[in-house]
Amino acid sequence: MLLELAIGDAYGAGFEYASKQVLERNNLSGYFQHPRYRTRPGQYTDDTQMSLAIAEAIVADDPWTPLNLARRFVDVFHRDPREGYASRFYAFLQQTQTGEQFLAHIQPVSDRSGAAMRASPIGIFTTLEEVLKRASIQAQLTHNTAAGISAAQASALMTHYFLYNLGAKSALGEFLDRHVPGYQWSEPWQGEVGAKGWMSVRAAVTAVLPHTSLCAILQDCISFGGDVDTVATIALAAASCSQEVTQDLPQHLVDGLENEAYGRDYLRQLDTKLLEKVQR
Repeated sequence: MLLELAIGDAYGAGFEYASKQVLERNNLSGYFQHPRYRTRPGQYTDDTQMSLAIAEAIVADDPWTPLNLARRFVDVFHRDPREGYASRFYAFLQQTQTGEQFLAHIQPVSDRSGAAMRASPIGIFTTLEEVLKRASIQAQLTHNTAAGISAAQASALMTHYFLYNLGAKSALGEFLDRHVPGYQWSEPWQGEVGAKGWMSVRAAVTAVLPHTSLCAILQDCISFGGDVDTVATIALAAASCSQEVTQDLPQHLVDGLENEAYGRDYLRQLDTKLLEKVQR
């Protein structure tokens, strides 16, 4: 899950809100340098870094409290500072040293994609009720809006649906419509993906439904245009857990993913520990 979502994030980072000409390079031949951003090819962004914070909290059995989660968000940022965050949130994290400071000064009113992009690991919990509750608690730290919470819950339920074999891949949208109503998850997304979280999740569902390989899903995520690294992060996290999807990401994308202290090898190790939490 974590390795695949990081590859989706890093690959998508080269295409985020890019021109049509850049989107024409979406052929999985390698990672690309974004024409405006400094994130280097093969480097993941805030989508993966914040997913690591959530995954580490789960693996460590942290009590699921706002303070513990805030501490995780602060710690993962300061141990490995990187761009990719929204500019105001990046500046906020730079100035924030503790979880207590995070909670005291954050203004959690966003309906954008931050809470959804990091929610995929929460799908490992056993019951729908626990997944929904934990996704909501973590979302409220930064995205305490109806749309922000719903997007995070839907993102987490995507991985949960596949990890626990709750139905056919073709029924994923209807499943989300039942448990997180109001966003027409089963309706195909069309056009560029905007910044709101529900848009990225719905586009991710649209990319997952018709395809049976990770390669095809990843290319479809990028083809939308817009906030495509987030779409790919959410879609590949979920699809990597599906028995109906061939795990065929090119080896050069695996090998080309960054492998510093919290890169490819760390992701694999944490993935193993995370998936051990799944109750078969």
